[in-house]
Amino acid sequence: MKNETASKPGKARLSRLWWYLLLIVILSAFCYVTLHMWLLPYSVEYSETGKMTAGYFLYAAIGLLFSTPTPLVAVLIMALFIEKTGIRQMFRNIFCTENKLKTILITGGFCLLALVYAILFGTPNGSPWYMFPLGFVIMIPFVGIAEETGWRGLLQPELDKRMPYPFSVLLTAAIWFVWHFPVFLDPTSNHSGDSIIGFGITIFIWAFALAAIYKSTKSVIACALYHAFMDAIGAVYDWNALFDRFPGSISTNVFRGIWLIAAVVLWFVSEKNDKQGQNPQFHEMSGVPDQAETVSGN
Repeated sequence: MKNETASKPGKARLSRLWWYLLLIVILSAFCYVTLHMWLLPYSVEYSETGKMTAGYFLYAAIGLLFSTPTPLVAVLIMALFIEKTGIRQMFRNIFCTENKLKTILITGGFCLLALVYAILFGTPNGSPWYMFPLGFVIMIPFVGIAEETGWRGLLQPELDKRMPYPFSVLLTAAIWFVWHFPVFLDPTSNHSGDSIIGFGITIFIWAFALAAIYKSTKSVIACALYHAFMDAIGAVYDWNALFDRFPGSISTNVFRGIWLIAAVVLWFVSEKNDKQGQNPQFHEMSGVPDQAETVSGN
């Protein structure tokens, strides 16, 4: 009986990972067929004429509700119909933070690094500065939480259970990159015409940065805030010139190296703290409350 009981958690974890990946594939296929095969002409028409049509409205609605938030929708489906833990527990897991001051300092440090880089080397796109905080607030739910609930909240920790940390980050980055790939096929996308290689490098570095933030803070909302902050920079600066060019300028590659080094250092420090018991292992996006949630009161 002990062996049978001990084997069940392993099966459940494997099931969670594959359920999530299956849902990502199904939802992404739905978005690709509807957005990039059926409704794309309406988006092209809108970009050229500014004419609002029912087709473009549907294009925008599907993009807002299913395309960008595919990771969140997948976790939501699991919470409602597979694990049956409910929406409330899902959001408790998203906002639960075991050490708020540490989380603010680490996340704020990575955000400050990005802002300094943008101010020093970025090209303003002509938008007023207030668009930056406004864009940040908008992108927290619609980009940050929409993506990080799945990528760092479920996929990364599930892969961490099955392989060494660097390999789990690389696999997460690869899946994240493939999931983004259809935007390069959309002529109305803000990534149209960008360097796929440059974008891939950015995804790789950000995957390490976000994984390190999650590993050190065990906070999904911290990853969501960092992700939203990075994207909000594009509200006032030429985002693609800053992050996606290949091979990129000297400043771009220097800051890429600084980001990666900072992420690796944070990873090693977190590993050391985990071994010393200063930063106990936190839950991933599961429906089972743990001690950290109980203590925090979230």
